[in-house]
Amino acid sequence: MSAISRLAPEVRQYLVVTGNYWTFTLTDGALRMLVVLHFHQLGYTPLQIALLFLFYEIFGVVTNLVGGWLGAHLGLNRTMNIGLALQVVALLMLAVPAAMLTVPWVMAAQALSGIAKDLNKMSAKSSIKLLVPAGQQGTLYKWVALLTGSKNALKGVGFFLGGALLMGFGFSGAVLAMAAVLALVWVGSLLALKKDLGKAKAKPKFRDVLSKSRAINLLSAARLFLFGARDVWFVVALPVYLAGVFGWDHWQVGGFLAAWVIGYGIVQSSAPRFTGKAPGRVPDGRAALGWAMPLAAVPAAIALGLMTGLAPRTLLLGGLMLFGVLFAINSALHSYLILSYAREDGVSLDVGFYYMSNAMGRLVGTLLSGWVYQAHGLEACLWVSSAFVLLAAVISVGLPRHLEQAGNPRPL
Repeated sequence: MSAISRLAPEVRQYLVVTGNYWTFTLTDGALRMLVVLHFHQLGYTPLQIALLFLFYEIFGVVTNLVGGWLGAHLGLNRTMNIGLALQVVALLMLAVPAAMLTVPWVMAAQALSGIAKDLNKMSAKSSIKLLVPAGQQGTLYKWVALLTGSKNALKGVGFFLGGALLMGFGFSGAVLAMAAVLALVWVGSLLALKKDLGKAKAKPKFRDVLSKSRAINLLSAARLFLFGARDVWFVVALPVYLAGVFGWDHWQVGGFLAAWVIGYGIVQSSAPRFTGKAPGRVPDGRAALGWAMPLAAVPAAIALGLMTGLAPRTLLLGGLMLFGVLFAINSALHSYLILSYAREDGVSLDVGFYYMSNAMGRLVGTLLSGWVYQAHGLEACLWVSSAFVLLAAVISVGLPRHLEQAGNPRPL
C-alpha cells in the first residue's frame, strides 16, 4: 500500500480504471460464454442464440452515442460506476429460476449488460487520454495498448471461466457468484475514482455526439467493418461449429476461445513493438491500411482450405490463431488512433462516437454469425469476414498521415 501511495496521482487513477475494467471484462466474457453454451445445450438454434445478443449489441450502439455526452456532462467516474452497477443488476436478472429464463427476459438482461459494458469501456478508454500528459504520443500508445490488450486477455480468461462455472455451479450459481464479486468492485470504485475525471469545461449540446472530424468518421467506419469481420465467425458460428462438428464439450470450447482471446490480448499489449519502426515514431493511417491487408487474406484462405477438405482441424484452429495475431495489431492501432485524433476537452464525445461504430460492427457481425452459419455454414462466415476486412482497408486509405519525424507527430 505504501508503494501505491508513492505513485503519481495519474498512475493511481490509471490503476483504478484498469482494475475496474479488468473485473468487468471477466464477468462480461464469462457471461457471453455461459449464455452461448447454456442455450445451445437447451436446443436453441444458432440464429436464436444470436438473437439473445441482439439487444446487447443494439443498446451498445445507443450507449456509446449517448454515453460520450453523459461522460462529458457527469464525469467519467460516474459513467464507469453506473456501468458496474448495471452489470450487477443484469447478472442478478439471470439468476432467476430456469422457468423464468424466457427469450424476452434474457434479451432484457443482455440489453442492460450491453449498456453496462459500453459505459465501462467508453469511460476507461476516454480516461487514458486525460491521464497521459499532452504531447506524449508514445506513452499514450503504450498505455492504450496495455489497457486494451490486458482487457482482451482477461476476456479470454472470462470465456474459460464461463465454461468452468457452468460445469461446476450451473447457470444460476455462476451468475450469482459473479454478481457478488462485481458488487464489491463497484463499492471500491465509488470510493477511489476522482470526482471530476472527464468533465468537459464547455458543456456540449446533444447534437455534438455526432463527430464533425473527417478522420474520426473514417476511422469509425473502418472500425465497424473490422469488428464485424471478427464477430461474424466468432460469436455464434465458431462455438456451435466446435461443439456440433468437432464434438467438443463445454470445457474444450471455452478453453479454445479463451486461449484465442488471451493470445489476442497479449499481442495487443505488445502492439507498439510490432508497429514502431523508429524511436519516437507512432503509427498513422498508413499503418492501419498496411496491417489490414494481410488480415483480409487469412479468413479467405481458411475458407478455401475448408471447401477443399484440407485437414479441417489444423487449418481452422491454426488459421484462426494467425487471424487473432493480425487482428490484435489492427485493433490496437485503431484504439491508439482514436485517442490521438480525439480532442482534449470532451474526449468522451469522440471516443463514444467511435465505439458506437464498434458496437454497430459487433451487432452486424453477431446477427450475420447466426444467420449465415445456419443458412450456409462456417465457410460462408469466413468469406464475409474477409470482405469486411477489405472494406476496412479501403476506408483506411483516407486516414491522416503525419510527418515522418520523431517526437509528437501532428496529423496532416
